[in-house]
Order: sequence, then C-alpha cells, then structure tokens
Amino acid sequence: MFRFQKIKQITAFILCIAFLCGISAPVYASDTKPISTAEAAEYEKICSAIDDLTVQLLKTTPQAKPGSIGGEWLILGLARSDAEVPENYYNQYYTALKTLVKQKKGVLHQRKYTEYSRTVLALTAMGKNPASVNGYNLLAPLGDYKAAVQQGVNGAVFALLALDSGDYPVPKHKTARIKATRNLYVNYILGKELSGGGWALNGTTVDVDMTAMALQALAPYRDNKKVSAAVDRGLQKLSAMQNKQGGFTAYGVTSCESTAQVIVALTALDIDLNDKRFVKNDNSTVDHLLRYYQKGKGFVHTIGGEINAMATEQGFYALVAAERFYAGKNSLYEMTAEAQIQK
Repeated sequence: MFRFQKIKQITAFILCIAFLCGISAPVYASDTKPISTAEAAEYEKICSAIDDLTVQLLKTTPQAKPGSIGGEWLILGLARSDAEVPENYYNQYYTALKTLVKQKKGVLHQRKYTEYSRTVLALTAMGKNPASVNGYNLLAPLGDYKAAVQQGVNGAVFALLALDSGDYPVPKHKTARIKATRNLYVNYILGKELSGGGWALNGTTVDVDMTAMALQALAPYRDNKKVSAAVDRGLQKLSAMQNKQGGFTAYGVTSCESTAQVIVALTALDIDLNDKRFVKNDNSTVDHLLRYYQKGKGFVHTIGGEINAMATEQGFYALVAAERFYAGKNSLYEMTAEAQIQK
C-alpha cells in the first residue's frame, strides 16, 4: 500500500461528508496544516500522481547512476517523497557513485561545481555523508568561492542549496584564492539580480527558471532586508510572467520544467500554492504542471510533446515539494534531519 492511501481514505470521507452537508469543511493533510476541500482535491491529485510516477520512474530507470538525468535528481525526488523504494535501489546508486569518485580521484568536474552540489543534495536526501565518499569529501570544493561561481549565478545558487540542505559548515579549502562563506554566495546572487527584479542564467532578460532557483537558494536568508527585498521583487516578476493557464515561458517555450521550478520556489518560501499572485483565471501552478502529466507514462516537456526524462524528474520532485508543503513537512531541500543521521 502506498504511503498516501490512509490520507486519501480520510480525505475522501471528509469530502463526501462536506458534499452531503453542503459545507466547505477544512481538511487536515497533517497535524498542523489545515486545507480547504478544494485544496484537498488538489492534494489528492498530487498524491495520486506521485504514486503513479514512482512506479513509472522505477520501471524506466531500474538502476540510478551518477549524473543529472536518471541520477541525482531522480534520487532526490524519490528520497524526499515517502515512496516505497527498495533499499537496494539507493545502495546501487551509492555503490556506482563510490566507484566513479574513486576513478576520478574525487574530482567530479574541473569547472562545473554544480556536479558537486547536485551530488551533495542526493546524498543528503539518502542519509549518506557527502563528506566521506570512498575517502573523498564532496563538500570540500564548495569551499572554493571563485571555482564555485565559475558557472555564474547557477554555481552560487546550487552551492548554497547544497550547503544549507544539511546545514553543513562551509568547508575550509586550503588552496582557494577566496575561501567561500555563505554571505559571499548570498551577496553574489544579490549582485546578479537584474534591473526590476529577477535573474538570468545569461544575458539581461529575466529567466523564469533561474529566478525560481535563486529564490529557492535565498529562502533561508529572508531575515536579511536586502535578501527579503530581492525575493519580493523576484516574486513580483514571476507573478507578472505567469500566463493565463498558470504556466511560464522561458526562451520562447512554455514548459513543464519552468512551472516545476516555480512550485519548488513557492514551497521553499512557504507561500501558499493557491496564493492569488500565482493563480491566473483560476489556474494555479499545480493545475498547470499537471497538464503535462500523462498517467502511466510521465511528463512531457511541452504540451503535445513526447514523454521527456528531464521533465518527468523535475515534474516529479515539484509534486513532491507540493505534497510536502500541504502535509506540513520541511521543504524539498531542507534536510537537516537526514544530515543528522548520516551513515
């Protein structure tokens, strides 16, 4: 039985009673977070899709391996859900990672330090120690500020997400020209904000995905007035860019992935997924995301397109982020509890 079955049964019962009585009764997805009957119906759709996608992902990727697709993002999504995943599934990935790390002598990439950040996120989600993988500390490169930001704002964003995922101390890097600190990464992101709000991977045109990712990384630092103001501007920009179907367009394409990143950002900021700023013509971000979902298959990148592995993995972990929000759990990247019990 999947993890949501009990919640589904309770939710269905309450919805039925509410319908018969002609009332809009509050529904509790957890002990702490009340949701309306309309939100309960959305939560039901999210849970059902997660159950189905778990089956599909395990079927299409019977063994996860180090890498972006079919690797760390898949592991993150599965581990952050309460999905019934064979323990050996995670062990196989970890064994493959240890082999790779040994072969590369701990150097996952010379320039793309997001390789380290992404791997740290997956390991933290699994309850594994990223500071000790076959004798190598995969957190250590994130202590080199200049090296980590070679990729621009993307590098700083994911360095922060990785370090904050387990509340890890910033590693002391012996040979770094500039030793990293959280403040350096935060200020780098703030310094890359575009005029009028928002961020871009490259250039001066606001990029939905990069803006959403920057908001995810800045979420824990909102007690800083400069951060809070930048976050507000970013949210205003995203709200203005949302279309009538509840989705977002980046580089001329309205895609599943852009909507997925906004959902992760909203949940990281503890913003209701039905916040009026992000509902257009009664279409929420979740409504739009589910338009790309095909039951028994996965997610398409664009409406009318074919099933896409990247879209499926990002759509999946966005739904997991939404489920965690409704259930009153920690956000997708907040994994300090998992870090405390690392093996």
